[in-house]
Amino acid sequence: MITVDTTLAAGTWVGDPVHSDVSFKVRHMGVGKVRGTIALASAALTVGDDGGRVTALIDPASVHTGNEQRDQHIRSADFLNVENHPQIEFTSTEVRGFDGETFILVGELTLHGVTRTVELEAEFLGVVDDPSGAERTGFSATTTISRAAFGVDIQLGFGAGNVVVADTIEIAIAVEFTSTGPDPR
Repeated sequence: MITVDTTLAAGTWVGDPVHSDVSFKVRHMGVGKVRGTIALASAALTVGDDGGRVTALIDPASVHTGNEQRDQHIRSADFLNVENHPQIEFTSTEVRGFDGETFILVGELTLHGVTRTVELEAEFLGVVDDPSGAERTGFSATTTISRAAFGVDIQLGFGAGNVVVADTIEIAIAVEFTSTGPDPR
C-alpha cells in the first residue's frame, strides 16, 4: 500500500514528462470542443524556506488532436508558429492561498513570443515513495487563456458572426516530479 504524505521536502524536484499531461480544449464552430495534448519537455520544482518555484518548458511541435491535418495547421504560422517559437515557457512568480491542498499559482507564460501573467487553480496531490525508491509528488492545475492576448489572433469566420476556432483556450495540467529525476516506467 502506498501512503500519501502532504510534506514536500526542500530541494529541487525534476518533472517526469512520461507521467505528466498538458491538455487543452477550444470551442469549434460554436457547437463543439476540440481537445488536444502538448508534451511537457521539462519541468523543475524548487522548494525552499521561502516557498517554491516551478519552471516548465512545453513542446508546441508535439501538439496532438487526433487529426494530423489539424495538428499541422495548429503548428503553422496561423497558430503556434513552432518554426519561430519552438517552446512554450512557464515560470511561477507567486503562490496564493495554499491551504495544504489547493492554491493559486501565478506565473509568467510565454507563448508565441508573448509573455503574460496567468493564474492557475492548482492542487497539491501529495508525496509518495515510489517503487524505485525515489520520492514522487504531483500537482494538477487549470487555467483559461485568450489566444489573441498571446498574438494568436487568426479569425476564421463562417456564417453570420460565427468563428471556427474560439479565442478562449481551456488548459489542464497534471505534473509529477521526482526527487531523483524521471522514472522511465
